[in-house]
Amino acid sequence: MEVVPAWAPAVGFTLLPHAGAFLGSNITKREIPVWYETLQKPSWCPPNWVFAPVWGTLYTSMGYGSYLVWKELGGFNEKAVVPLGLYAGNLALNWAWTPLFFGAHKMGWGLVTLLLTTGTATATTASWYNINKTAAYLMVPYLAWLSLASALNYRIWKDNRNKK
Repeated sequence: MEVVPAWAPAVGFTLLPHAGAFLGSNITKREIPVWYETLQKPSWCPPNWVFAPVWGTLYTSMGYGSYLVWKELGGFNEKAVVPLGLYAGNLALNWAWTPLFFGAHKMGWGLVTLLLTTGTATATTASWYNINKTAAYLMVPYLAWLSLASALNYRIWKDNRNKK
């Protein structure tokens, strides 16, 4: 008798990254009109409406990649500690950015967190590559977006240092 349907792990892994985004979305929604809108932003800053669909797509992609790695390695076991541990650390850093940047208005610490997130995302991608190339390729758009997000965070921090 099968307790967990075969599709459940794929759905669970794919949706997991969205959990932190869901929790952080209340902070973001509250702070955009009262704080973020008052900040000086570069001309190349994407409009606010772009962020939710981009992050939703990236979270789905990386979540499904984590499922592919988990499945390829046969679940949570000794071989999965590094590739899924790096991914878990990356998610924790990713989820920490919103409360730091939007919640606490700590733009500099937000940048530090984004740079650490980019580092762990790069390490995760590299560790996944020899396990499941598709999973690693699913991380590439995330790495590209993290580069943009880091540059944007830097410019906002630099241009608004004296603003609380």
